[in-house]
Amino acid sequence: MTDPPRRLTVSVVTPLFNMATYLPATARSILDQTGNFDLEWIVTDGGSTDGGVDFLRSLAAQDPRVHCTSEKDRGQSDAINKGFARARGDVLAWLGADDLLEAGALASVVDTFNTRLDVNWLVGRCAIIDPAGEVIRKRIARYKQSNMRRYTYRRLLRENFIDQPSTFWRRSLLDRVGPLDEKLNYTMDYDLWLRFGKVSDPLYLDRPLARFRLHPGSKSGAVNRGQFDEQYAVASRHFGNDRVSRAVHRFNVEKIVWAYRAMRLVGW
Repeated sequence: MTDPPRRLTVSVVTPLFNMATYLPATARSILDQTGNFDLEWIVTDGGSTDGGVDFLRSLAAQDPRVHCTSEKDRGQSDAINKGFARARGDVLAWLGADDLLEAGALASVVDTFNTRLDVNWLVGRCAIIDPAGEVIRKRIARYKQSNMRRYTYRRLLRENFIDQPSTFWRRSLLDRVGPLDEKLNYTMDYDLWLRFGKVSDPLYLDRPLARFRLHPGSKSGAVNRGQFDEQYAVASRHFGNDRVSRAVHRFNVEKIVWAYRAMRLVGW
């Protein structure tokens, strides 16, 4: 008779700065998760003034799974790193204060890590939603899913197709590769994926795990030249002598930048 799987703890870290509009929905999507796991939600606020911290403190007084600190930080990566340093979870992830977990996401993640001991990190499907929560840009989501199904490290070097909100990993993997690079403004996640990928390939979990909200205040949704130039600089740390991947990545940067410019022109 085999022993039952160990009850894992999942730590979800959320960096916060003036995102009170979407915070209640994000909170519900995390705290409504149920399954054979323990949960902690760690929110690291950088000094919000829009009432979000008051909401969280009220929530924490009722729910011991909620932990909120508010203090000046050195940016998003610093806030996330602080959260991971405080986390006690076996499984880690971070979720933006405007993004959502899908119902049943954490149960699926924990079940996968319990049954696949060889898996260090996994990526699931992630929808893109508008401010009202309606699904948009389905073709972009399908494109990323297609790349994940055909994942290779070289493919990841050439383009970042991994959705951050639907990515989860074991604490031991983060301990091995180190924290987020706090010098990066946009692509700290891509840098982390490339470091993870040098240790092991991710498992693609072909089910919805999260929703990324695109709205006017979203840093990731702005899509500017600086964002993709930083992405290229991050990939350049790992190209080595692979000149083909270097050229393909540069081409992909131009392709994506001009594609988004065209989408803006047609209002898509």
